[in-house]
Amino acid sequence: MGESSSSTSRSSQNDTEDDRMIAVVLSEEYAKLDGAVGTRLSNLAPVPHVPRINSFIPNISDARMDHQRLLDRLKIYGLRELIVSGDGNCQFRAISDQLYKSPEHHKYVRREIVKQVQCVSICHVEKIEPVRFLILKDHRSLYEYYVPMKYTQYCKEMANSGEWGDHVTLQAAADKFAAKICLLTSFRDTCFVEITPLNRVPKCALWLSFWSEVHYNSLYAFQGAPVRHKPNKKHWLF
Repeated sequence: MGESSSSTSRSSQNDTEDDRMIAVVLSEEYAKLDGAVGTRLSNLAPVPHVPRINSFIPNISDARMDHQRLLDRLKIYGLRELIVSGDGNCQFRAISDQLYKSPEHHKYVRREIVKQVQCVSICHVEKIEPVRFLILKDHRSLYEYYVPMKYTQYCKEMANSGEWGDHVTLQAAADKFAAKICLLTSFRDTCFVEITPLNRVPKCALWLSFWSEVHYNSLYAFQGAPVRHKPNKKHWLF
């Protein structure tokens, strides 16, 4: 009996030690996700993310002030934007640049995000006809609450090139790509927003700048920013 109790105790201690080591390794790996940009923003506490669709575009005066606020923050933290085209696909272009080192895969990124929002998985059903399938929309409940319109219409519109991405598609991108998405924003009271995947451990961190309700860009530490061809200019407000 004594030996059994001692053995159980040692086993429990070993399990506890294993759990502690796993926790340390996971925390170290999680910290590595942030890279150079995260190091520069390490003193900022992220604001929890609430998915929502685009509601308004600020007037010219407010947009100018917001843009200057964002530029000031980039300067303070030693960060540089990789400018992507303002063609309505900027969120998807910026995510593409962070994932694939090029904004030109934005169509693929949009398709994958829309699939995630729709959550379409195809299952074979009883063979009454030559081929018959059942479409399941398992993830719909994760996002539908935040969309104040017919959900099928929202998905249909979001599939179109040029349709602006919103905070719902950011959450879907985090879920789809198992990514922690970090936004340095132009909001007056919210400098740093973090979107984490639901029910998944993030495998990477994507850093974006967000000129609120106007434009997204890909974000890098100033010294490590890649040099790429500049996009054709699109003047949103100026």
